[in-house]
Amino acid sequence: MSSLGVFLSIIAALSVGAMSPGPSFVMVSKIAVSRSRMDGLAAALGMGIGGIGFSILALAGLTALLTQFGWLYVGLKIAGGVYLTYIAYKIWRGASEPLEIGRETADRSALTRSFATAFLTQISNPKTIVVYASIFAALLPKTIPLELFIAIPIGVFAVEAGWYTIVALAFSAQHPRRLYLKAKAWIDRAAGAVMAGLGLQLVVSSVTGR
Repeated sequence: MSSLGVFLSIIAALSVGAMSPGPSFVMVSKIAVSRSRMDGLAAALGMGIGGIGFSILALAGLTALLTQFGWLYVGLKIAGGVYLTYIAYKIWRGASEPLEIGRETADRSALTRSFATAFLTQISNPKTIVVYASIFAALLPKTIPLELFIAIPIGVFAVEAGWYTIVALAFSAQHPRRLYLKAKAWIDRAAGAVMAGLGLQLVVSSVTGR
């Protein structure tokens, strides 16, 4: 298979994974609907940068290291699960608090906070590294051309940031915001419950080995 064919196959596989519901989707949609469109776009950028990190780690062979040192992988899963559970607690605690929707032009500190929250949510799930590495192992040739080393992180950024930009634009529209404001407490608690479930799943799987 040509380098272009390999690249397109990897990007197609990762696109399916990016669009699957998970903590990243919950976080970006929550930021977009409750803050501002610019905050949502900053969160999408954070997801894209996190994707670049995952792709570089996978290309560098981190998965082999995690396989060799099982305790390291377990530690990463526990840390990721604890972080997601903490985020879930913050979402749940703020469910009953009144909300003033952010302006379309958010200040730099707010955008930085949205970016950082999304980035940390993205990288808190070490299973994603394994997914990336599995796709790469299945599709990359044994000798990886230089152009693929350069193109894959760029393509991953386009997939992650592109998809979550769509999510941010959709959830920051007026109609979703009106619905959110009407049922904020229930929506936040549902989002918190989903996030907590994902975090606890990481912790439990690290203990059971599944």
